[in-house]
Amino acid sequence: MLTVEGISTYYGNIQALKEINLKVEEGEIVTLIGSNGAGKTTTLLTISGLLKPARGRVTFCSRDITGVPPHNIVKMGISHVPEGRRIFPQMTLMENLEMGAFSRTDKREIKNDLEKVFHIFPQLKGREKQLAGTLSGGEQQMLAMGRALMSRPRLLLLDEPSMGLAPMIVKEIFQIIEEINSQGTTILLVEQNAQMALKTAHKGYVLETGRIVMQDNASSLLENDDVRKSYLGE
Repeated sequence: MLTVEGISTYYGNIQALKEINLKVEEGEIVTLIGSNGAGKTTTLLTISGLLKPARGRVTFCSRDITGVPPHNIVKMGISHVPEGRRIFPQMTLMENLEMGAFSRTDKREIKNDLEKVFHIFPQLKGREKQLAGTLSGGEQQMLAMGRALMSRPRLLLLDEPSMGLAPMIVKEIFQIIEEINSQGTTILLVEQNAQMALKTAHKGYVLETGRIVMQDNASSLLENDDVRKSYLGE
């Protein structure tokens, strides 16, 4: 479904990604793990068109999407849940969800998808008029994920969905990620909690200073001594 080939991305004169290569097959959960500053968020920003690579290309469903504007990438079927959630705090919960469907015109299907979001996130049901900024951190994360699902993505990019959340909420968020995947959405997950990410994913890549230094099945990475020492605190 997604192929990233030889991507190099810069912030000014600073090279953040150094010839990144990765693949995501349809139906998979693929995770990127690595320390802060390794290039995980930059990889997602490059895929979703928010950053333009200096070299390399991104292919989605056999189409070259390198340099395509972000709103067109959303229409093609990629949604991005950014680090820090980036909800609209002064808008209601419902208005945030409706923003996720900004590129759609099929009003009847939008209504059906709203019901699906409330089924996945029952905590949000009945709070449609509440200002998004008054939600708890976990609820805001659910809202950000729900907003992304409103565009009907084939591929969902998730950036640090567990950040700042209590352990019980983190567990719930990862159960929801598995549920979304089981319903047919492919997921590329960036996550600081490497253990949870690898337990959830089918395949993983390890990023260090802008380079992919390891890739394998998630279960194999969980057992890898270097991964356990560097990212699992063992």
